[in-house]
Amino acid sequence: MNKDDIINHLFTLSDMKRKEKMKRFGIDISTSLGIPVYELRAFARKIGKNHALALELWETKIHEAQMLAALMDNPKEVTEEQMERWALDFNSWDLCDHCCYNLFDKTPFAYKKINEWSTRKEEFVKRAAFALIAALSVHDKKADDQTFERFFPIIEKQCTDERTYVKKAVSWALRGIGKRNKHLNMQAIVHAKAIHQLDSSSAKYIASETLRELQSEKIQQRIKRKSN
Repeated sequence: MNKDDIINHLFTLSDMKRKEKMKRFGIDISTSLGIPVYELRAFARKIGKNHALALELWETKIHEAQMLAALMDNPKEVTEEQMERWALDFNSWDLCDHCCYNLFDKTPFAYKKINEWSTRKEEFVKRAAFALIAALSVHDKKADDQTFERFFPIIEKQCTDERTYVKKAVSWALRGIGKRNKHLNMQAIVHAKAIHQLDSSSAKYIASETLRELQSEKIQQRIKRKSN
């Protein structure tokens, strides 16, 4: 299939009712077709990995075409320059998280981009840094504890950003680290308690969300099973 074939098919899947539901979840629907992610995943599997085609689809600026591009692209072929271009196109939390969780975290540049993007002014570029931490905390099984401990100072430094989509991603990142194992759980809880002392509503939100989840019986039991 070429780009035009794919776009034509995406329009056949368009659902205006779903598009309105997306809007209620804070998703930018200005270029959306209202297609659920599970349908995009199924379509991506049929097409297969194709870096060149993924680049073409991204440039259409259609929300679902960009979501599809992230599923189709080959992380081994993704360049650092491409990641920068795509990140600047993020206009919605779902597109940001989708790219980070399904593509960017598998590239050789993921850890580098966390450090760079965490200080960026653009809301969704900055969010991407913390979405990457959350994604890597789940997907990078080989990383040692020290790899994730290095993110605590970044989290503490940026936890006072009051923008909704940044603070939620910072919380997601801290909780993700704290769910890896017992040691990181204890460390994340310590840092969350320190963050809670800051004079910032964002910091208190992040700390409260983190402590509520990481100290919950569900998570503690899960960590205990991992330890055993």
